Amino acid sequence: MAKVAFIGLGVMGYPMARHLLNKGHEVTVYNRTFAKAQAWVETYGGRCCATPKEAAQGQEFVFTCVGNDNDLREVVLGKDGVIHGIEKGAVLVDHTTASADVARELYQVLAPKGVHFLDAPVSGGQAGAENGLLTVMVGGDEVIFTRAKPIIEAFARCAERLGDVGAGQLTKMVNQICIAGVVQGLAEALQFARNAGLDGEKVIEVISKGAAQSWQMENRYKTMWGQNYDFGFAVDWMRKDLGIALEEARRNGSHLPLTALVDQFYSEVQSMGGNRWDTSSLLARLEKSAK
Repeated sequence: MAKVAFIGLGVMGYPMARHLLNKGHEVTVYNRTFAKAQAWVETYGGRCCATPKEAAQGQEFVFTCVGNDNDLREVVLGKDGVIHGIEKGAVLVDHTTASADVARELYQVLAPKGVHFLDAPVSGGQAGAENGLLTVMVGGDEVIFTRAKPIIEAFARCAERLGDVGAGQLTKMVNQICIAGVVQGLAEALQFARNAGLDGEKVIEVISKGAAQSWQMENRYKTMWGQNYDFGFAVDWMRKDLGIALEEARRNGSHLPLTALVDQFYSEVQSMGGNRWDTSSLLARLEKSAK
């Protein structure tokens, strides 16, 4: 079993850290809101620290899962950041959905200190984190990935290396591009079914057995049909992710017209007050437009 630190106890990190502890690892946690780290320890055990630097000291693996590029730089490179406590030979595994640029930046800063780095964004949402069934997309050295994979598998059903540092983040961008189009298609289909006077749930139960099937259809159609949008990944975070993908596309010459359009649709959901609604709330936008 390994000595690990987990930095960032949000809706994803909180259960991910729990799975590490349940697998027998020695877990130290840090969260910007210290009371949350204390509550985690009171509930599960382990120990908490007041700074990322302190949490990283003496650890074989340090996991980070925070909000965005700037948050990641702060917890790793800031005055009391991980870089000031992590030891030579340790591995920093970052589960934040961030840019490939910041992943490469951290790798370049940590490598001279003998610290290894993997960018490892996840997919599966809060439910995947709670149930230990996340998909982890990893960029980094193959030897280091092989070393880290058994630890990552505490909360993952699939963890694969996609290439060098940055490849994990690029793969997560591909993931979010796919999701954006699928959710919009599902939203349009459900609105069409409602306008056509069909029983939407029955329709989806039938067509989900065929070529139209998707994770979004299987897991979101009932809540979408019931106009409930509090069941997963928030619109604010999806817009952050799509913004990263669109910026990368501008640099690598990719054309993402559908992704850009859906990003615009999500901005309209935000203007409706749906910042914290889940991504399936694209249907709410359509229904408002139809009124």
